[in-house]
Amino acid sequence: MLVSSDPVTITVGDGGASVSGLLMRPPGARWLYVLAHGAGAGMRHPFLETFARALAERDVATLRYQFPYMERRASRPDPPAVAAATVRAAAAEAARLAPELPVVAGGKSFGGRMTSTAQAEQPLPGVRGLVFLGFPLHPPGRRGDARAEHLAQVEIPMLFLQGTRDDFADLQLLRPVVKRLGERATLHLVEGGDHSFHMLKRSGRADAAIMDEIADAIVEWSAQAVL
Repeated sequence: MLVSSDPVTITVGDGGASVSGLLMRPPGARWLYVLAHGAGAGMRHPFLETFARALAERDVATLRYQFPYMERRASRPDPPAVAAATVRAAAAEAARLAPELPVVAGGKSFGGRMTSTAQAEQPLPGVRGLVFLGFPLHPPGRRGDARAEHLAQVEIPMLFLQGTRDDFADLQLLRPVVKRLGERATLHLVEGGDHSFHMLKRSGRADAAIMDEIADAIVEWSAQAVL
């Protein structure tokens, strides 16, 4: 199934600033994932493009979008307040574009963390759950869980998709974080995956198989937790 990505413009705040977005909506879409990019690559990164298509094959629409710094081609991510405002604007645009579809939000690494930051500060209207594609619990080599403290204020279901070789999230720290969140949180481990879910060659598993695993896990979780 070939589904096109339609460009959209998302207005952020009252100042008239805007960012770009891409809506991919299969004909039989059942729900929509507001999908933020990671710190080092924008919404057109091959991982997000492939991932959006994998979800479209499973009747899930996606709205990808840029953070302002990526729109300006700057190297330094936006401050949390700016990023959170962008997340909120993207969620509002999703509700406007597809008011009949249930909405889930999140994203890759930085994008997922900024989504949960926004949700913790003030619930995103209409968003039923959060999906993290590699939650960045700490920088590589600097173990800690302070970045997860705000998750205690998130009261909707959360799905953590995490590679077991992810050096941004030591599992000895992440597992207790998820456990403390109780029934709201689900952890799906991708055995052998790194922060971008890449596998070592000796694993014998192709990237396409991993993408299918991740997409299937999200669809299964959504059916049980948020739809």
